[in-house]
Amino acid sequence: MKNKLTEKSIELFERRGFSETSIQDIVDALGVTKGTFYYYFSSKEELLMNIHLRYIDEMLKQQEDILLNDAKSCKEKIFDMVYMLIRHIKTDGSSAKVFFREMKNLSEERLNEIIEKRDLFRFNIEQIVIKGIETGEFRSDLNPSIVTFGMLGMANWSYQWFNPNGSMTDEEVSEMFIDIMLKGIEQQQ
Repeated sequence: MKNKLTEKSIELFERRGFSETSIQDIVDALGVTKGTFYYYFSSKEELLMNIHLRYIDEMLKQQEDILLNDAKSCKEKIFDMVYMLIRHIKTDGSSAKVFFREMKNLSEERLNEIIEKRDLFRFNIEQIVIKGIETGEFRSDLNPSIVTFGMLGMANWSYQWFNPNGSMTDEEVSEMFIDIMLKGIEQQQ
């Protein structure tokens, strides 16, 4: 039941927004009582935090798997991370939307916990960029922080417009992003 409450809440939060969705809306959509809700969650904000933690913890777990693969180059690891972010729009897009859009509704303490995990995700990517610069895979004149923020901006914002059933697959979009990031858009001569 906890999972059903969470999934229905993600659906409602995506469609209506966190503030516009009441606990009554959630329980009515499932045909259960408020008592059922309060058995699993002490508040709507705790539910939102649960959604955020589930999303970011899964992303960090998948990122760790990528980081630990010593057989891959920095470029391949960067691709895998961008692809993971884009693929999540296809597999878990509603959670991504709620994660990015509803973070503002967390208390300062809970928000700080999510920001710490989000910063770790960013830091891990930045370390790959730094390693790629050190090994000569990437240009030495790059600012690793700016490259990382740019990469995350491209991938994370795509939940707003990427249609997994559209003309390009998640892998094709990821390849295009990596091509833009690594080669730029200037015509090579």
